[in-house]
Order: sequence, then C-alpha cells, then structure tokens
Amino acid sequence: MRLAHVLKPQRLQRVAALASCLIPGGRGRLLCQHIPSDAISVPCRQLSSMPATMEDVLSKSVPPLPPYETKEKSPPPPELQSLHFMHYYRSLEKGQRVALLGQLAADYGVDHGQVAELSSKLVHAQQKRDLGTVMQVEDRLRYYLTPQYKVLFSHLSRMEGGMKFLVDLRSDIVEGVTSKVADAPHLREMNGILKSMLSEWFSVGFLNLERITWQSPCEVLQKISEYEAVHPVRNWTDMKRRVGPYRRCFTFTHNAMPGEPLIVLHVALMQSILGNIQAIVKEIAPSEVEDGNKIKSAIFYSISSTQQGLQGVELGNYLIKRVVKELQGEFCQISEFSSLSPIPGFTKWLLGAFNSQIKDMGRTELFLESECKEISDITEAPAVETLKRLFTSNEWMKCERLVKALEAPLMRLCAWYLYGEKLRGFALNPVANFHLQNGAVMWRLNWMADTSPRGAAASCGMMVNYRYFLENTSVNSVRYLRVKHIEASEQILNLVSQFRQNSKL
Repeated sequence: MRLAHVLKPQRLQRVAALASCLIPGGRGRLLCQHIPSDAISVPCRQLSSMPATMEDVLSKSVPPLPPYETKEKSPPPPELQSLHFMHYYRSLEKGQRVALLGQLAADYGVDHGQVAELSSKLVHAQQKRDLGTVMQVEDRLRYYLTPQYKVLFSHLSRMEGGMKFLVDLRSDIVEGVTSKVADAPHLREMNGILKSMLSEWFSVGFLNLERITWQSPCEVLQKISEYEAVHPVRNWTDMKRRVGPYRRCFTFTHNAMPGEPLIVLHVALMQSILGNIQAIVKEIAPSEVEDGNKIKSAIFYSISSTQQGLQGVELGNYLIKRVVKELQGEFCQISEFSSLSPIPGFTKWLLGAFNSQIKDMGRTELFLESECKEISDITEAPAVETLKRLFTSNEWMKCERLVKALEAPLMRLCAWYLYGEKLRGFALNPVANFHLQNGAVMWRLNWMADTSPRGAAASCGMMVNYRYFLENTSVNSVRYLRVKHIEASEQILNLVSQFRQNSKL
C-alpha cells in the first residue's frame, strides 16, 4: 500500500502493464526482461494484439532496406516490432523455427531486380571508362547486395539479450542447413551472412579472457561443467580438481552475453608433456600446494565451444594464443606448450576401411599376416571374424596379450588416418585440422592414452600431442593453409612410412 501511495497513477498503469507480461514457464518466462527502459511505457497488451502468423510477423518485423540516398539518416524501426519477433520466435517449436527462417531467407533477401539494374549500369560505365561513375555505381551495388533481413539482425544485436538471441538463432540455421529441411540455397546464404556479422561482433578485440577458479560464481562453474565436451565432468569434486592446483581453466566472454562462456580451455601444468589423460584428470590430494618451480609444461587437454551458433567464428585459435601469453606471464620458466587431444572418428574410419576390404577381397590387408596369426592364436578364432567385432567394444583392452598385439598395427593405421586421410587437401580429422591451422606440429601418438569407454569407442584408446613451438607456429600455419603441408615429428613420419610399406587401402 505504501508503494501505491507513492506512485502516481501513470506509474501504476505502467507497473500493471509490466505485470501482465509475466509468462509462466518456458524460455520466455519474463518477457519484459528484454524491454529497454525507454520502452517500458508501451502497454504490453500491444504485443498480444500483434499478428501471430509467420507471414504477418515477418512483414511487420523485418524493416525495409532504407534508400541509398538516406541510408545514414533513416530512423531505426520501432523496438516493439523486434521484441515481438523475438517473443514469437521463442514460442515456436524447432521445426517451425526452421520453417520461419527459410521463409525469412527466401522472401527478405537481396533485391535481385535492383542488383541486375545496377550491374547493367556498372558494365555501361566501365565500357565508357568513366572511373568516377564506376566507383559510385559499385558503392550502390555493394549496398543493394545487402539482404533485407540483415537490417533486422543489426537492430536485434543492439537490444538487450539480442546478441544471445542471434547466436541461438544461427544455431537453428546451422541445424536447418545440415538437415536440409528448409530452402537450402537461401538458408545457406543467410547462414553465411549471419556468420560474417557474428565474426565482426565477436572479434578478439571485443572478447574478455577470464580465468575460472573455485571462487567463480556457481552458475558459471555449472555451465563450464555442462559444456565440457571432451572429458565429461563427473561431479563437483571433479570440477574442483579441474580449477585447482596445477590446473587452469580459461574462457572467452562477451559484454553482450554476460555470464555466458563462449569457449572453454582446460590446461594442466606439469613437469613434462604427458601422453595419458587419466594422469591428468585423476584426483589431486586436497593438501597439495602448487609449486611453480615444478611447472615446465602446459598441456591443453580440453577445448570446448559452448555456442553452436558461433560455429566457424574464430575463437579457439585466439584463446590458445591469449592463454599462452597469460601462462608465460605467470610462469616464466614454462618452455613446452602442447595439446593432449582426442582422435574422434578414427574407430569409425577404421571399421569402414576394414569392412570395405573384406567386402571387396574377402580379407584385409590393413594387418600383416603375422599380426593376423597372432590375433588368431590369442582369440582362438579366425582373425577376419575377430577383427570385425573387435573394435565395436572395448573388451579387448582387458586382455594384455591383445593390447600388445594390436599396438603396432593400430598405431601405424592411426598415424596414417591423422596424417594421410584428407578432406579437400586438409586433414580429415577435425581436431588435427584445428591444431594444424594454428601452426602446431603433429608431435606424438600415444598408445592406451584414454582407456575410458569414450576413448575406446572413438579412437581405440589413442590420443595425440600437437606441440606448439611458439617460434614456428606462424610459418607452420601459413604452410598448412597455403600448400596443405603437415609439419610432423619423426615418430609420426616413421609410423606413416610403416603404413605405406605394410598396409594397403
């Protein structure tokens, strides 16, 4: 009652309007949290009075591209329209969202008629060799190549919660392009446009490097735990270890998405470069105090992107470089930087190659005859039948004789998979491609490095170190990106040579 006594009638009306916007449950449980202060006076019932069909929502929400002559002076569209678009979009199911995006991409893209007309004028001006006119027409042409929906995206990015909304929206676009459930050409174009916009908004100059500790907000620690995609966090005790002594956890954040980690990097500070993940994620005694003099190596053992909508936006490379500088400032004696990386896809590739050979030849040439005989002796079954089922489970890891017998063939096959299997000339394995683009060296392949069920299923328990020699990363990166050269250690090259001599694909 005291509050009612203090507030003027107009204020009471605004408070009542805000209260009417409370939406029980769902993603948008409080719609008014997205309304800027200067729009509070707008009665929220206007939102419910707006159209609810996709066609009407798009026609009223997507601002027209301003005329070229007044592009710098055109006022922004009413914020209520953008708020309604965000609210309407969040209310849709996944399939409906992709359908709306397909319609938005197809109906509110580039004005092709205007582009064709300007292209004709440009050709005419070039024929006349009128440089001034050519440059003027080119500028107009660049402007009218802007899709109409880009104006909507630009406006949404400036609203509270708008940046996170656009990142999630692009996640839906990526899913739609991948599943091909919508108009793929237009949706692919929209995907590229929004990716380019996000790349500018999330460039390294706008990112904040944050170290996560046990004193970080509980909500952030929870998100770090949930986002971990490489080595799942088992419980809070496990999470405490990963931000405790001899460990570092860093994230990039953005001011427009407070409290939301964009990408997470876990680092182990050791005396040497390890080749076994269990030695890194094992429990550390609570009484152990970090001794900086023991730290000689920094091992990046997990890097996870948290936002599918930022797929393809360069974050990981910048994060590793920033963390290297941070660690060098804290421990001047660190001389070695390396990853300890999983090899996703190796087991699947191996089974595919193995089954293909059996289908074509009735036998496999991936293994030597002596290796097949040894496997047959151990399993008391034909090697071909054994190998067909061997890699579909991790039971073989419990047999020491099998582990020893399989080491040589699987090491050379995995080395070839990492070094020799290509996609458009680059490494087929996505983790290898990432580190090689960053300028790392394919340094050491490790046997029985991850004996967890996940490690066994993905890569027959193997992991690989990509070594970062800081003085050579720039040169290595350029060589890989330009001529697709993979810088590899003697161990990797020897294993590749063994594959070429002994295995046939």
